Amino acid sequence: MDFYYTNISNEIKNRIFGISYPKECEVPLNDLKYIKVLHYDFHQNIKTGELIVNTLVAKEITEIFKELYDNKYPVEKIRLIDEYNADDEKSMADNNTSCFNYRHIDSSNTLSSHSYGLAVDINPLYNPYVRTGFGNRNILPAEGAKFVDRTLNIPGLIVKDDICYRTFIKKGWQW
Repeated sequence: MDFYYTNISNEIKNRIFGISYPKECEVPLNDLKYIKVLHYDFHQNIKTGELIVNTLVAKEITEIFKELYDNKYPVEKIRLIDEYNADDEKSMADNNTSCFNYRHIDSSNTLSSHSYGLAVDINPLYNPYVRTGFGNRNILPAEGAKFVDRTLNIPGLIVKDDICYRTFIKKGWQW
């Protein structure tokens, strides 16, 4: 099978334990699923990707990535955040699409939606997180600042009403 989700195996548990799934993780492993998908990279090569997501969204995330694949939507890479030692900045700067990573929202004690496997970053270098508050604008990853301009014509840059945006929205996700 090219697109599937399954329980977290012992092999996957061993890959993530102590990294994206720290000892103090409050999210039970039973609440998470491992997903394997195919995707087109930026050179239109077919690649295999893997994600860990919440059980509640495993089926729809698998369906979303299947639809993106069917439409040849480019996703540079899809690797577990553990390949970056669970360093979100490094993963985003490398334009890695990911989901689960048990962590707090920057400068807070609040767990990120990524901690529950309920947020997906697609091509995050080209689609950076822009946060405005207290008169400041923070862009994550910092290297993504040049891609905040949504008029750029770059493969994998998500704009309102493109196939990636529409596919997530029709499944009830917010952007």
